[in-house]
Amino acid sequence: MKFSEHWLREWVDPKISTEELSVLMTMAGLEVEAIEPVAGEFTSTVVGQVKNIEPHPDANKLQVCQVDVGDSEYLQIVCGASNVAVDMFVPVAKVGAILPGGMNIKKAKLRGVESFGMLCSSKELGMGEGVNGLMALPVDAPIGKDIREYFWLDDQSIELSLTPNRSDCLGIAGIAREVATLCKTTVTADEGGEVKITSDKQFPVAITAAEDCPRYLCQVIEGIDPAAATPVWIQEALRRSGLRSLGLVVDITNFVLLELGQPMHAFDLTKINGAIQVRHAEQGESLSLLDGQQIDLLPGTLIIADETTPLALAGIMGGADSAVSDTTTSIVLESAFFNPLSIAGRARSYGLHTDSSHRFERGVDPALQQRALARAAALLLKTAGGAAGPVVEVVHDACMPTRNTVLLRAGRIERVLGQAISADDVVDILTRLGMTVTAEGENWQVTAPSFRFDINIEEDLIEELARVYGYGNLPTTLPQSAAYIQPIPEGCVPLSRLQDILVNRGYQEAITYSFIDPELQQLFDPEQSGIALTNPISADMSVMRTSHWPGLVQAVLHNLNRQQVDVKFFESGLKFVPQGNEIKQENYLSGVVTGNHVPEQWAQKPRPTDFFDLKGDVESLLATVSDIEKFTFVAEEKSALHPGQSAAIYSDSGEKIGSIGTLHPALETRLGLSQKVFLFEIALKCFENAAIPQFSALSKFPSIRRDLAVVIDEKIPLNQLKDVVKNAATDLLDNFQLFDVYQGKGIDSGRKSVAFSLTFQERSRTLEETDVEEAMAPILAALTDQLDATLRQ
Repeated sequence: MKFSEHWLREWVDPKISTEELSVLMTMAGLEVEAIEPVAGEFTSTVVGQVKNIEPHPDANKLQVCQVDVGDSEYLQIVCGASNVAVDMFVPVAKVGAILPGGMNIKKAKLRGVESFGMLCSSKELGMGEGVNGLMALPVDAPIGKDIREYFWLDDQSIELSLTPNRSDCLGIAGIAREVATLCKTTVTADEGGEVKITSDKQFPVAITAAEDCPRYLCQVIEGIDPAAATPVWIQEALRRSGLRSLGLVVDITNFVLLELGQPMHAFDLTKINGAIQVRHAEQGESLSLLDGQQIDLLPGTLIIADETTPLALAGIMGGADSAVSDTTTSIVLESAFFNPLSIAGRARSYGLHTDSSHRFERGVDPALQQRALARAAALLLKTAGGAAGPVVEVVHDACMPTRNTVLLRAGRIERVLGQAISADDVVDILTRLGMTVTAEGENWQVTAPSFRFDINIEEDLIEELARVYGYGNLPTTLPQSAAYIQPIPEGCVPLSRLQDILVNRGYQEAITYSFIDPELQQLFDPEQSGIALTNPISADMSVMRTSHWPGLVQAVLHNLNRQQVDVKFFESGLKFVPQGNEIKQENYLSGVVTGNHVPEQWAQKPRPTDFFDLKGDVESLLATVSDIEKFTFVAEEKSALHPGQSAAIYSDSGEKIGSIGTLHPALETRLGLSQKVFLFEIALKCFENAAIPQFSALSKFPSIRRDLAVVIDEKIPLNQLKDVVKNAATDLLDNFQLFDVYQGKGIDSGRKSVAFSLTFQERSRTLEETDVEEAMAPILAALTDQLDATLRQ
């Protein structure tokens, strides 16, 4: 909301400076976003009248003017403006004047003819663009009067940034009401007298959409002067509020909009056929708008129509076919209340945002229409003459907004604000805000005025008290509340620790959408259909993810397409798995890796990341829970992963906690990936009960190590070999360590040599050779019996 400070002070004039007024409004919730002068700085510029014009003797485009500026003699001024005319009133910068931008006006000779000043355009005075040459002043402008005084140019334009709930301040009247409340003064506005009815012409109105438009008023004014110009004071009020002059009738409706906050519209009476109808648009109807657009109306859109065609988008914009023009002599003025819900979103659905829709979608005072119509009619009759007909008003009381009564408790005020406010102050503040207050013991029943849509609960009233009482007058106290330290299980590994581990291993955290493309969902997890959204953002974000992998792989693809070939991402969050009629939401930590294992460097040759690099990253996470040997990786086929290069991860209790593997080649081709991609996911619940580290005393006695190399079938995994050894070993076995795998010369086809060490130790005595031999015997027997292993010679 932008307005002139001079205009505001015509309504309420507290004895404070512009800066103090700005701070006052901002601290009361009406944030002042900008303050700027309404015109540039200039001096010695007065009202003048052109008395005579003669052609320049030596320049076709210049004219020599004699100008009356109230001095004893006329000033001779050479002018090149095309619109200069005899008897024209114009701003005149006299010799010695300084114009905006620092331009000095001096006595000069133009092509041999002396010039004693300059005739000015509005642009040269910093009062607008001035595209039509000289600035024409009204014929009643006093000759010789300083232009700054004539236009009250020692003024400021103030721009407010209002929150959506303060639609009551989208007009000078509302802002003045607020300032008067804050300064404990009164509003003294002169809105003119009553409109005298001198015609019996009226227009019938029919409302078929009463819930969307419960009140509609209109008034016919005939015989207006189409040549009447908008008064300068109205033009200036509009300009300083960010609007340009568009003709008398439109200017007056815009002026009332800015003054009272009530949007209005004027129709050309001769372009309306039959009664005015307030109804919803029907299929196939269209409308040409004032901005030149031709739109197809959506069924359900509230419109103003006559008996044959739509005339306007209700509360948004008028139609071109019924608009007033330079030749209009009879009009129908409209002033209505539209339900905010019927306007909200409608303007945007047509790609529009107007001053009218901005106000109606936030809420306009439902009691304001008669006052606004009378103000507009009075201004029009005073300026352009004409005869006003009776006001036609149609009201559906059952659909009008009701004024709620809210209980305000004194104790609640003190509890919320941290300070008690006296009963007299409470009543005074609320009364000055236009509310009806009834005392009930220590409490009050408060009814908000019709222009305050935002007063619904007790806290709304307390906020009003705080605003007007002054936030700076409230004590600064720390909130007091009982603080409880929530127990954190020692065995719970925080997510932040897991994130730090991955970051330290070169990963970056990614955050992807929980909504994904249904086709992508099927590619990665065809066993799950995914949960479809009833109102998706777009078609490619219409199902809930059952895995983080689709989003992470899409992020990898995005980076590869931008020449970022080494990528390591991780993400934590929910995945959504349908289970019957319910949704199972599980927290997972997932990751994706592609590119080289380490950045290019001099110390080692680059090599591509492989499955075992990723397995090492996953094991570093699992190591926070317990000994990594308590987790097993078992070959598994998964739709999204490469057969033979994927595994399920199991805890020591036999529960599956995640998956790891290489992206399926078919998916790589389908998605257009140019290099191998490796993925993992781990359920975060497995980190909720980690083993707590405990001290174990070191043995004082030496250990004995035995190295074995056995030849087994190449398909036997390490885990199976390790399990056979550990199950057969006695309590003397302290450690099993694999250190070599060999296939090649000397080893039969289909077999492999596996070398490992066994460390034996006793905590109460020194082991002897016979002890070790006895411990080795069952291990060798088990290897032979269960794995068909032979010792390698």
